[in-house]
Parts: sequence; structure tokens; C-alpha cells
Amino acid sequence: MGQKTNPIGNRLGYIRGWDSNWYADKEYAANVIEDAKLRAYLDKRIEKGGIARVIIERTLKRVTLTIHTSRPGIIIGKGGNEINQLREELRRLTKKDIQINIIEIRKPELDANIVAESVAKQIEARINYRRAIKMAIAATMRASAEGIKVRISGRLNGSDMSRTEEFKEGRTPLHTFRADIDYAHKEAHTVYGRIGIKVWLCKGEVLGKRDLNPNAGLSTKGGDRDRGGRGGRRGGRDNDRRGGRR
Repeated sequence: MGQKTNPIGNRLGYIRGWDSNWYADKEYAANVIEDAKLRAYLDKRIEKGGIARVIIERTLKRVTLTIHTSRPGIIIGKGGNEINQLREELRRLTKKDIQINIIEIRKPELDANIVAESVAKQIEARINYRRAIKMAIAATMRASAEGIKVRISGRLNGSDMSRTEEFKEGRTPLHTFRADIDYAHKEAHTVYGRIGIKVWLCKGEVLGKRDLNPNAGLSTKGGDRDRGGRGGRRGGRDNDRRGGRR
């Protein structure tokens, strides 16, 4: 079972929360499509922003986007110009009031999306895929991860026949629900076709009850600071310390 299902969806409600937090009766389908459009637009618009997750929360008249990124400066821009422009573009796209919060990821090596994206960018820059993956695995294990598995598939090094290779270190127990497994799938667009990259990253085991809110204990940086404050910053530091111990 653990090999056949998405590790994130498999753990929803146990140790991981939902990336879209809202309730709708009649407009459910339209909101799901709008969420997909917002995420696709942000991925294309801020291609080098190091975006790991986009949490979407809705009220009656407002859509709140919380962007988890390893490069907040690129998204905020000089004097906040970039984020103001982005907010206006999203308002025109959705015809709704948009609020944007930025949360910085302190350890990008422990996020599967950022690891997969960095490997994809290196492959697109014609760096040998084995070297790129081994460097990513070494950086992740140095950042106190319990294990990482990377699977790459396609016309590797431009070979005529596509193949799949897998590299792993440490432990990634996909069947264990309390194991905090982060998963990502990215594509590298090369001159000889697409190369798919999958990353499974184990951050340890969650023993006890966990707050399922994806933004719990994290402080916002730049953007709309409605919820960022001393409490948020203190929570962020405490969260980092706990993460280090685990």
C-alpha cells in the first residue's frame, strides 16, 4: 500500500494537514479549479523563487495565500514592489481580494520540493544526473534527515532508450504512518525530452499529537503581516529547536 499511494495524501489527517483550508457548498468545483490555477500561475511566475508549498485559505470575500519559500527576497522584491505587483495580477486572475503571506524555509535541504527542483535545474544545465543527485543526497543527510530516496526516469544522458535509476540513503519507511515523509515530483525539460524526478524524504517519526495546520508556529516575512508578530517569531524559533532535536 505504501508503495502505491502518494505519501502526502496517505498521511493527511494523521501527521500532515491540508494545503487548501476552506469550506464551500455550491462553489466547491470552481474553488478547486481556482486553487490549481493559482498554484500553476505562481510556479510559472516565480520560477526561481524556491517555492515549496502554497497554502490557500478562503473566507467569504478574501483568499489568503501563504507561500513557503527558501528565497523570500525574490518574491518580496526591492521595497515590496514585486509582491505588490503579484497581488494585483492574482486579483485580476481571480476577481477576488488577495492577501499574500511569505514564510521562509530555514533548511531547504529538508524539503522534497526544493531538493527535486534543484536536481531538475542542474540536469537542465547539463550537469551529470548522478553527480547532481549524490550532491543533493549528501546535503540532505548533513541537514539531519533520517533518509532520502531519489528516483529518476527518462532519456538519461541523452541515451536512445529511456530507463529508471534509483539512489537512496538512510531509511524511508513508506508504510509507517507516523514517519514524516515528504514527497515531490518534478520534471527536467532537456533538449532530448523530459526527465522525471521523484524524491522521498524522511524527517523522522512523529510521536504524539501534532498540530495539522501547515502554518502552525511559523512567522510570516514581508507581504501582508496580519498574522506575523512576536508570538509568531517566537513560535518559529521554538519549532526550529524542536525540529533540530528530533
